[in-house]
Amino acid sequence: MIQPASAPSPAFVAVSWAAVFIGMLGYAIGIWVSPMPLNSKGFYLVTLLYGLFAAISVQKSVRDRLEGIPVTDLYFGLCWLSVGLCLLLMLIGLWNAPLPLAEKGFYGMAYMLALFGAVAVQKNVRDGARSALSFPRSGPE
Repeated sequence: MIQPASAPSPAFVAVSWAAVFIGMLGYAIGIWVSPMPLNSKGFYLVTLLYGLFAAISVQKSVRDRLEGIPVTDLYFGLCWLSVGLCLLLMLIGLWNAPLPLAEKGFYGMAYMLALFGAVAVQKNVRDGARSALSFPRSGPE
């Protein structure tokens, strides 16, 4: 059953966007100032971008299924596999990185904050679009 649409609160929208930007910015600045080789910096950047895409794909496919929009089992499984691979790549990369433990923790937390924020932003965008369709605004005639 589809719930009646309601737009997300402005506070939740703002906090969601802040989580994405704070996580991504903190992660990017950490990589930028780190003395690690350029290929390692590229690995961590690609892992972040792939993780953001995978997290958004999972949120969208789960939401599609809840709303009765067809999602193939193959795509649904690939979305979850991608998120798992992203987290595993980050874990292995940080485990093997010659970085202080505090820096490894910082990268891990910034990564998770960015992924969580991306899922929340995707949810807000979807809820906002659905709310706009459910409650059409009357314009000037």
